[in-house]
Amino acid sequence: MYKRSIQERVESKLGKGKAILIIGPRQVGKTTLIKNILKNKDYLFLDADDPTVNNLITEPNTAELKSIIGDNKLLFIDEAQRVKGIGITLKIITDQFKDVQLLVSGSSSFDLSNAVNEPLTGRKWEYELFPISWEEYQEYHGFVESEQQIENRLLYGFYPDVLNNAGEEVEILKELVNSYLYKDILSLSEIRKPEVLEKLTQALALQIGSEVSYNELAQTVGVDKNTINKYIDLLEQAYVIFKLGSFSGNLRNEIKRNKKIYFYDNGVRNMVIGNFSPLNLRQDKGALWENFLISERLKQINYKNSLAKIYFWRTKQQQEVDLVEIDGSDITGYEFKWQAKKSTTLPKTFVETYKANSKIIDKSNFRSFVII
Repeated sequence: MYKRSIQERVESKLGKGKAILIIGPRQVGKTTLIKNILKNKDYLFLDADDPTVNNLITEPNTAELKSIIGDNKLLFIDEAQRVKGIGITLKIITDQFKDVQLLVSGSSSFDLSNAVNEPLTGRKWEYELFPISWEEYQEYHGFVESEQQIENRLLYGFYPDVLNNAGEEVEILKELVNSYLYKDILSLSEIRKPEVLEKLTQALALQIGSEVSYNELAQTVGVDKNTINKYIDLLEQAYVIFKLGSFSGNLRNEIKRNKKIYFYDNGVRNMVIGNFSPLNLRQDKGALWENFLISERLKQINYKNSLAKIYFWRTKQQQEVDLVEIDGSDITGYEFKWQAKKSTTLPKTFVETYKANSKIIDKSNFRSFVII
């Protein structure tokens, strides 16, 4: 079992008087993590996917909650976003049952974050969990085996079920994408055009590492720009994709409003376009490498509780920096190459204008980038 980076941070919050929420995509190990934290402890487990349980904890009053919780001091509610009015229920438990430690998991931010943010203001610790990180993977498998698996990870990604079932990666990813990416998003968001969502996701998957134009996407998919914006927001809330904004400051010719879109997991991205060809046969190897590095950096920033912000940078003259990271007063520009040449450098304009640190990341030194 992979030890998750946030486990100790979560454990340190037990008994501190606030609810603990863990949110993120389906199948990344949220339930496993919480059960591992509660191992060897007595606790009440309520699975909101169970219709009987769901009915019990849908808009209950305090007396009903007292009967449900009983003498338990640890309460774990799984898949909480399934429960109508869950935010108020969690607030009552936190306020009225001071000696009960509440732990909650949710598979998406569709309803859960919106439902609990206002009722639980000042009453919760919230953490995001993503697919296995490179740091967690290497810690479990060791340096040598991890090194041998780099290309497979660029192809199949880091979902736990994928990692635990070598040889069945494509079948598992197919089920994950078909059941979660399309069925769940459509049901949770009440969208009735699965073909539009599918075409848009495929279009985004083919553009990772490139700036996206919502107008062009609208023409490609055959819907209006507002629909594209809505669907992209849904994919982001579902932890399928994330946006990277452009960095700009002192230069008039900088691109200021464009965005790039990346996938949280390479395996999901490759399943969306149906391509698991070996790296040496692919035209998108550089894009896969970039997607891997940036998604791993995002995990690290989140897990290590960093305040760093990440962007890309480009001018109208096509000068470009793959990733700009701002941490306090420090600005660092990163260029990503599978195998960097000695002549590879960042644009002089960027480095001098922002007095930025300059780093080239390739296969030989990427660990210093994906493990903070």
